[in-house]
Amino acid sequence: MIKDKDGKIINIGGGIREGGFRGGISIAGNAKFETTPEGTFVNYQGQRLESTPDRPIGITGTASAAHPADWDGDGDYDLIIGDIRGKVYLIPNEGTPESYAFGKEKQLLAGGKLINVKRSAGPFTADWDGDGDLDLLVGAGDGSVSLFHNTGDAKSPELASAVLLVPPGEKAPGRQAPKDVRRGKRSKICVTDWNGDGLLDLLVGDFATQKPDLPEPTHEEKAEHERIRKELESVRERYSELIQKIHGPSRLRTKEGIEQVQKEMEPVRKRMTELRSKLPREYERHGWVWLFLRKEI
Repeated sequence: MIKDKDGKIINIGGGIREGGFRGGISIAGNAKFETTPEGTFVNYQGQRLESTPDRPIGITGTASAAHPADWDGDGDYDLIIGDIRGKVYLIPNEGTPESYAFGKEKQLLAGGKLINVKRSAGPFTADWDGDGDLDLLVGAGDGSVSLFHNTGDAKSPELASAVLLVPPGEKAPGRQAPKDVRRGKRSKICVTDWNGDGLLDLLVGDFATQKPDLPEPTHEEKAEHERIRKELESVRERYSELIQKIHGPSRLRTKEGIEQVQKEMEPVRKRMTELRSKLPREYERHGWVWLFLRKEI
């Protein structure tokens, strides 16, 4: 894990937030749970916090997407980082190519405004217009790709407002997913001359859902699937009731009560898994890679 010049782990958009997880604490970053006879604790960057029924702790992330680039033209790599909120940050290397010393992060501006794409920013730099400096391309959570031209120079970048290179993908989750392959969301990009014609092309990775190409079930199979779905619905309702005892507004507050509910949940969770395995898949998750060939500069 990369640290800054002060020895702290770089964690863009992360940290400890009060009033987050179920009214307790949310930690965005590399935290780990620790269960002991004395209780449940979370270790995060040298801090040890206790998770209690009245002040529970949840761990999440910020979906950071990092890209190294010599952004200021001084001969070493800086870091360009996008986060789940759609923001893009620069972490300058204030050291040398041999001895990195990363400074304080700052949000990048474009057209005088902070860059903020449609969530899950995935940055990539390249000299897109061939004028000798780095431009910025950013994939977004909606599947789009935006270009921010560098109107400054290699040592003093200034970004213009966004130009949309690739429109958003299709949002078709779960049962709404199509059978044919279509572009999805969460664009992560790479710029390269894919076909060797001297023009930079664009590779876009995504996250998509698709209905599996399965044979039509028989009459007997359809009847059995319907029976399983009815049982599954009943089991889900029971699981939801138990979840509310731990996470709901009137959740239990004692350690003993929570542990008892967790024991009750285990066979219910196991039965849900067994029933789901007997049903045909309604959709599949995929990560496709799309190639966009450049026709002209």
